[in-house]
Amino acid sequence: MPDAVAAPLSGSPAPRDSLPPANRKAMGALMMGLALATLDTAIANTALPAIAASLHTTPAASVWIINAYQLAMVATLLPFAALGDRLGHKRVFVAGLSLFVLASLLCAVSPTLLALTIARILQGLGASAVMSVNLALIRFLYPPHRLGRGVGLNALVAGVSMATGPTVASLLLSVAPWPWLFAVNIPFGVAAIVFAIPNLPVAPRRDHHFDGIAALLNGAAFAALVFGFVEAAQRAPWPVPTAAIGTAALLIVVLMRREAGHPAPMLPVDLFRRPMFALSTITALCSFCAQGLAFVALPFYFETVLGRGQIETGFLMTPWPLFVAIIAPVAGRLSDRYPPGLLGGVGLGVLSAGMASLVLMPAHPNVLDICVRMALCGMGFGFFQSPNLKAFMTSAPPERSGGASGVIGTARLLGQASGAALVALSFGLSGHHGPLLALVWGAVFAGVGCVASGLRLMTPVGDPRKAPPGGKRI
Repeated sequence: MPDAVAAPLSGSPAPRDSLPPANRKAMGALMMGLALATLDTAIANTALPAIAASLHTTPAASVWIINAYQLAMVATLLPFAALGDRLGHKRVFVAGLSLFVLASLLCAVSPTLLALTIARILQGLGASAVMSVNLALIRFLYPPHRLGRGVGLNALVAGVSMATGPTVASLLLSVAPWPWLFAVNIPFGVAAIVFAIPNLPVAPRRDHHFDGIAALLNGAAFAALVFGFVEAAQRAPWPVPTAAIGTAALLIVVLMRREAGHPAPMLPVDLFRRPMFALSTITALCSFCAQGLAFVALPFYFETVLGRGQIETGFLMTPWPLFVAIIAPVAGRLSDRYPPGLLGGVGLGVLSAGMASLVLMPAHPNVLDICVRMALCGMGFGFFQSPNLKAFMTSAPPERSGGASGVIGTARLLGQASGAALVALSFGLSGHHGPLLALVWGAVFAGVGCVASGLRLMTPVGDPRKAPPGGKRI
C-alpha cells in the first residue's frame, strides 16, 4: 500500500498544512492511549508504600505491582505488533485500550496483592497492544512529507507522560486514596475508544498466519532476559541471572529457526539487515537506557546527595520533561527536512553533555545550576527522539509498520529496564555515591548512542520497499 495514506477520512477537505478532521480525532485517540499506557509505567512507583500499607504486604512483595506490568509489556509487544499486521492495527489498538480500561477498574477494586498483581498483568497486556501499533497507525495518518510532525507529537506525549508520572501520582495521592490512580484511567480511556472506533484508519492486512507458538517463545525469551538483567544488577547468586539470560538466548535461537523464511517474522531479524533500521535500534536502546538511569537515579541524587526535600525534588525534575515538550515537536518538523542521523546525534550529544554536567556540579549548587543542567538534558532527549522515530518507521516497508512499531516499543522498554537495573547495581557498587555513578553511565550510554546515530549519515536510506542486503524483497 502506498505510504501516503493521509487523505481525509471524513468531512470537507483540510488545508494543505493541517490534518483532516477525522485524522486529528484519530491522532487524539492514539495520543490519549499512549499517555495512559506510559503514565501507568511510572505512576505506580510513587504509590508503592501506600499500596503496601493498605494491602498489608511487605515493600519487597509490593514490587511485583511494577514488575507484573513491565514484564507483561516487554513479553508481548512484538506478538501484538505481528497480530496487528495480521488482523489490522486498528483492531489491536481498540481491543488493547478496552482491556486496559477494564484492567484499570479491576486494579482499583483489588482487595489483595495477588488480585492487584493479576489485574496489573492484564493492564500491561492492554498497554502493550496500544503501544505496539500506535506508530504504525500514525504512519497511515500523515503523508510522508509530514510524518516527522506525527512522530514528534508521539515523542512529546511519551516523554512528558513518563517524566511526569511521579508528579501526577503525588498530586492524586494528596487528595485521594491509591485506587484512584487506576480509576482515573477509565473516563479518559473510554473517551479515547469513542474517538478511535470511527476515526482510526483501516490499514491493509497481511495474509500470513499468526504463529501462537512463536508468540509464546518470544514472550518467554524477553521476560527471561529482563528478569536476568534485574537479578544481575541486584547481585543475585550468579547461577540465577546466568540461567535466565542463557534461557532467553536459547529461546531466541529457537524462535529465529522456527520463523526462518517467514515473510514477516515476529522477531523481525530481516529488518535488522537494513543498516538504517539496525542503527536506529542501537541508538534507541542507548538513549532509553540513559533515560532510565537518569529518571531512577536523579531523585536519589537530589535527596540523598544534595540534601533536597521531596517536594523540591519534584520541582527540580520538571525542567527535563518541560524542555522535551518544547523541543520534540520542533525536532519532528526538522526531521522532515534534515537527516535523522544528524539531528539524533546532536540531541544525544547534548544529552550526554547534560548528564556529565550534573555529575560535575559543585557540592552545593543553587536551584539555577540544577535547572539549567536538567533543561539541557531535556533539550537533548527531545531533539533526539522524534527524528529517531521517523528513521525507524521510514526504514521499514509500509506493510511492515507493525513490526517496526513493536521493535520501537521493545527497545524503549528494554532500555528503561536496563537503566533501572544499572542504578541498582550502582548502589551496590558505590553505596551513597551510587546516583553519581549511574549518571556517569547515563552520559556514556548517551555518548555511544550519539556515535551510532552519526553512523547513519554514512548509510544510504534507499527505498524501504526494496530488499535488505542479503535478504529477500519483502
